[in-house]
Amino acid sequence: MSYQNQRIAEVAELLKQRLGELEQKPEILKAPELKGLFAEIPTLPEAERAGFGKEINQLRAELTHLVSEHADKAEELPPIDVTAPFDVNAAADQRPQTFTSDRGSQHPLMTELDSILDIFYRMGFNAVESRQIDDDYHMFESLNFPAGHPARDDYDTFTTTEGLIAPAHTSTMQNRVLQQYKANLEKGEDIRVVIPGRVYRNEDLDVTHEHTFYQLEGVYVGKGIHAGHLIATLKTFLEEYYQQDLKVKTQPFYFPFTEPSFEFAIERPAELRRNASHADEWLELLGCGMIHPNVLKMAGIDPNEYTGFAWGGGIDRLVLMKYAIEDIRHFESAKLDFLRQFS
Repeated sequence: MSYQNQRIAEVAELLKQRLGELEQKPEILKAPELKGLFAEIPTLPEAERAGFGKEINQLRAELTHLVSEHADKAEELPPIDVTAPFDVNAAADQRPQTFTSDRGSQHPLMTELDSILDIFYRMGFNAVESRQIDDDYHMFESLNFPAGHPARDDYDTFTTTEGLIAPAHTSTMQNRVLQQYKANLEKGEDIRVVIPGRVYRNEDLDVTHEHTFYQLEGVYVGKGIHAGHLIATLKTFLEEYYQQDLKVKTQPFYFPFTEPSFEFAIERPAELRRNASHADEWLELLGCGMIHPNVLKMAGIDPNEYTGFAWGGGIDRLVLMKYAIEDIRHFESAKLDFLRQFS
């Protein structure tokens, strides 16, 4: 900025030069030279005072702007490469020691998930991964939970202010996979899909319940499909997974998206029994049932022509049973002595 008054122009040049040398840039606004200019105003002829005062204010505004620019630059820090294990310029003896790949291992839940999916692949199922964030439509409406339905309270989970939801079950994917694979039905083929994913619940924690866990959803739709197919499919899978004959049972339950609905239970091994009661002999593994006609309709499938079943159960609980682990919370604990047992 240029100044018509020679005196102000000289002070402006002096203060700008000094600004570059100051560590505390705002101090320039307290410079005696600037105060001296304001003090000169009463000594000037009345006709010159307005123009002189205007240029002083312009100089002060310019200095304030320059101080602000310096403050913004000071806050701009160089970017950090968070993927870099150390400073490439550091000496070798100053670099942190990193673990070699042979020191790591896959989490036991992921190892077991691979085994589970392999079984279902051999049973003719496809696999589709679930989502870790979803919307109200897929969480509730597409599954026969209309707005205000009391059963929504049973799926208390995390919700953002924008209305997005951390899924409380992998059933949020049912509508999507039914639409994705309904062309199979037109070709005379069944829909057979399993859906693994992470889910979130407001749970009371104990040795068999966690607030964050992995779940496996299953969907099967075709002509003439009934509850006998459901029980046979689950029993076959579980016996293959545990490599033993199993006693299983179902009991009536309620889910809005299946009708009829069941709880599917497996005989509890002695290691996981908390008391000697008859009720404690069984461990409920998952929920299941025949897909509700409204759910099929929402996906564009005629329930008068096709029927199907679905189930959803915790992968953590399957692994808990398989290895007689006493507390499901170990999976999320990052306890190395626990995890190393599976490496």
